[in-house]
Amino acid sequence: MHVLSVADLTRHIKNKLDSDYLLANLWVKGEISNYKQHSSGHVYFTLKDDHSCVRAVMFRSRVSRLLFKPDNGMAVTVRGYISVYEPGGCYQLYVEEMEPEGVGALHMAFEQLKKKLQQEGLFDRANKKPLPKFPNCIAIVTSPTGAAVRDMIKIITRRWPLARLVLVPVLVQGENAPRDIRRGIEQVNRWGRADVIIVGRGGGSLEELWAFNSETVARAVADSKLPVISAVGHETDVTIADYAADARAATPSNAAEMVVPDQQEVKRYLNILLARAHRALSQRVKQHRLTLWRLQNSKALKSPRRAIVDTRYQHVDVLQREMIKNIRLLVAEKRNRLGELSGALQSLSPLATLARGYSLCTGKNGELIKNAWEVDIGSDIEVTLHKGKLLCTVNDRE
Repeated sequence: MHVLSVADLTRHIKNKLDSDYLLANLWVKGEISNYKQHSSGHVYFTLKDDHSCVRAVMFRSRVSRLLFKPDNGMAVTVRGYISVYEPGGCYQLYVEEMEPEGVGALHMAFEQLKKKLQQEGLFDRANKKPLPKFPNCIAIVTSPTGAAVRDMIKIITRRWPLARLVLVPVLVQGENAPRDIRRGIEQVNRWGRADVIIVGRGGGSLEELWAFNSETVARAVADSKLPVISAVGHETDVTIADYAADARAATPSNAAEMVVPDQQEVKRYLNILLARAHRALSQRVKQHRLTLWRLQNSKALKSPRRAIVDTRYQHVDVLQREMIKNIRLLVAEKRNRLGELSGALQSLSPLATLARGYSLCTGKNGELIKNAWEVDIGSDIEVTLHKGKLLCTVNDRE
């Protein structure tokens, strides 16, 4: 009897599985559960359906190529191979590719990134910068070849020849395109002489336009200190860069029309303003001429003495009459007041009291005598009457 060790048994099973051509490359569909991403970047999860489940692992190099983010409950179809993880003694599915069920990976990646950046406020209208009305310098971040850049240069030059165009050549598709586009945007911002940036490319398939759906480009567009116009593909092509940009153009040609005014329209507008200014100036001159004519024919200029001297004489007479009238009224008012005060003073005067038969008695020192016992018998007193005074000697007191 041949006895195997656990390691031998596990290795034998692993060899059997590895040699099965069906298990070496197969597609499996199911629902993700127990999804975990290790700090190493590797992803571990369980793929299950209503009847069974299988452990699965996807290594970091494969995970980095995913356009969408897997999550628990997501239905997917994966491609990989079956093998045994010897230390754990369990078989598992080693995933090399993964596609979401029902929708394409690109569409899911688009929606996931759009939702993420929208929640961060990257698309808020409050953060959008206005486009300059008359830009002096326009930077175009795009591929130097192709019809798109030629169309933009032609349209801008025709519409507004005063604008200076600066082409920043970048890759617009491929694995390195997002980093290259970001570099171009940052380079223009560091340069600091442009007024606005156009970022985009001509039409193509979803895969060819995918660089403009990357988080790298979206953040570069949103972080730009200069206003950015996104001009990617055709009118029906909508990218993440369109949402992040300050303005979206349906096509590169449309971006060229948006970024500068039409010189013919500006000339027509200036002609309208010039005509309005001419009419306004003519009307103002006409008004001043009428005013001058009225002044020339006014009485003040034709008969200055009558207008100035005679009028002033009459005015002085009026003022004199008013002054005399006011003085008389004031004197009368003061006389009435004086009479009132005199009457009040007269009623309070001691002389009026004396006139009614009363008298005042004063001693030698002139003090008023109010009490008979204040005077000694034989003392001299003075009695003041209404008319005259009496010098008396006190003989007795009562």
